Amino acid sequence: MSETGSPTQKPVAELSQDEARRELARLAMDIAYHDARYHKEDAPEITDAAYDAMRRRNEEIEARFPDLVRKDSPTFRVGGGLKSGFGKIRHVRPMLSLGNAFSDEDVSEFLARVRRFLGLGDAEGLEILAEPKIDGLSASLRYENGRLAYAATRGDGTEGEDITANIKTLRDVPHTLKGAPSVLEVRGEVYMRKDDFLSLNERQEAAGNKIFANPRNAAAGSLRQLDPNITAARPLHFFGYAWGDVSEPLGATQAEARERLAELGFSLNQPAKVCDNVQAVIDYYRMVDHQRAELPFDIDGVVYKVNRLDWQERLGQVSRAPRWAIAHKFAAEKAETVIEAITVQVGRTGKLTPVANLTPVTVGGVTVSRATLHNEDEIARLGVKEGDTVRIQRAGDVIPQVLEVVKDGGGQPYVFPSACPECGSDVEREEGEVDWRCTGGLICGAQAVERLKHFVSRDAFDIEGLGTKSIEEFWNDGLIRQPADIFTLKAENLAGKEGWKEKSISNLLDAIRDRTEVPLDRFIYALGIRHIGQTTAKLLARSFGSYAAWQSAMRAVAAERQANPDEHKKPDLIGPHYADLVAIDTVGMTAADSLAAFFGEEHNIEVLASLDAVLTVTDVEAPSTEGSPVAGKTVVFTGTLEKMTRGEAKARAEALGAKVSGSVSKKTDYVVVGADAGSKAKKAAELGVAMLSEDEWLDMIQNS
Repeated sequence: MSETGSPTQKPVAELSQDEARRELARLAMDIAYHDARYHKEDAPEITDAAYDAMRRRNEEIEARFPDLVRKDSPTFRVGGGLKSGFGKIRHVRPMLSLGNAFSDEDVSEFLARVRRFLGLGDAEGLEILAEPKIDGLSASLRYENGRLAYAATRGDGTEGEDITANIKTLRDVPHTLKGAPSVLEVRGEVYMRKDDFLSLNERQEAAGNKIFANPRNAAAGSLRQLDPNITAARPLHFFGYAWGDVSEPLGATQAEARERLAELGFSLNQPAKVCDNVQAVIDYYRMVDHQRAELPFDIDGVVYKVNRLDWQERLGQVSRAPRWAIAHKFAAEKAETVIEAITVQVGRTGKLTPVANLTPVTVGGVTVSRATLHNEDEIARLGVKEGDTVRIQRAGDVIPQVLEVVKDGGGQPYVFPSACPECGSDVEREEGEVDWRCTGGLICGAQAVERLKHFVSRDAFDIEGLGTKSIEEFWNDGLIRQPADIFTLKAENLAGKEGWKEKSISNLLDAIRDRTEVPLDRFIYALGIRHIGQTTAKLLARSFGSYAAWQSAMRAVAAERQANPDEHKKPDLIGPHYADLVAIDTVGMTAADSLAAFFGEEHNIEVLASLDAVLTVTDVEAPSTEGSPVAGKTVVFTGTLEKMTRGEAKARAEALGAKVSGSVSKKTDYVVVGADAGSKAKKAAELGVAMLSEDEWLDMIQNS
């Protein structure tokens, strides 16, 4: 992979619509996976640079093909979900992420965008508050009437983990505030100082415990302990430099608000500076980059924020990030080492990922011994072989990327396996894809174990006490081979096993019994069907309403797809059920093909039948649509909406009982036409479908 791009990918400008659709589906799945590894499991697998490159490519494709934007697009998502074992807290105001800048030009463009949005003339001043970007764990502390009410992690941006007991163990977190607004949510980062991190690892090693890879992982792992006493024993700190819900303003500017937070007793991320032009901003970045090694805490860039809070309010946000702030990332750190071996890992979806096993080398204070090679094409592009000396880079994560070969080791060219290294099944590579995948499905041990872990995960069945280690243990002992086996576990199966006492066995069996009734969307997501994430699962559940209706429709889709395997252009030529599925807004042919493939495999049907015998899948409770003029109607949005985002419009329509479709047909009741509408408006006119302007649509639903 290059330092700024993804491996061996076609330029976005050259993608066909079908290629773009497939790639957006792949990116949605891959980014969701890496979000979970970073935010939920504190165990990242790729560098910040590689992750940012995936997000940039996703945004570029969406910009070129706006009609292909998926409901589970990473653009709409913040963070990576919640860790099992913690209660949930819903944020009063979402905790947003930040857009990224990687060059001076990106920073200049950010400031220019702000000026254009605000309508500022060249002579009008624009102050920017610049501050270090702490590499820690985001947290929000809510104070009510001067007392700490609760604290939460960012989670998915909407809902976080309840870490109140743990946050109270940090010495620089005030439990009470004097002179604060009656409601104040202080937001910032929990972090670990570099010297404390080194001391902690020395103690961990002496005790024979886990060694942490870097201060960020150590801080996250320490804060997210179910036992607050463990957190209390760890040297954690908190910078409180931002805010969420607040009953009165903290100041007129970002700088004034920071000063107010400091007066209330919170530590601030320093050095910070108010800059009044582009050059001052760039000079600040250079200064902090030069000083970063001397700072007592890790940073991975700087953050620029429009200083005036009234301008921040006007600028608002777009998707997951505010328009008034951006993060300027530091360049990745590099080192040279030798590839001792190339191995292949098999993931939950069967994806084969080659990994370079390296002679351990220290990069930016972290010892690394593995690097991802992404796929077969990337190995060929780099020309890497076992024994080669390579240059690697990392940007704050555990697993770096290989940049280039610097010395030929004289080894043989690497031959990618033609069979799965886990189960021996054939591997296949779909047209237009870069990844090889095992065809073994649930008979593949690697896939089966990973799918079982996914099945019981927080956002799926959420079975408390049945975590990664237990799944692996039960699989190795032959107690669980498929999901239904979980629900037939008995006390005698676990009695006498190491670590399983009468109480823990009873708790686990109770937790399993509590999950024998599950909502349809969780059930669909738990199956681990490729390209079917949480958002798509909820969309399918809402569209079909019941498990019986969904399964019946999917079997019909599979039959139509099997009868027309070579049709790649027009869904209606494949079959009416397939066309109806694709017409559901943001589903698309990639997800439809994955569903068809899943229901086309007999062993998957057998898995569903075995689950039917032990579970009850509950129907979707339809929202109240009394008095709604669009209940039961099919609506299509096209063009650019000016008074609300496309996401807001769709959500409002669905809340009123409408079905939002991504394509126009004779079944469409209304097409809402925004600015620069294209082919959908034309087709609506040809079919005689009622067309509404944005204002007409708002007038229709305003009293509903």
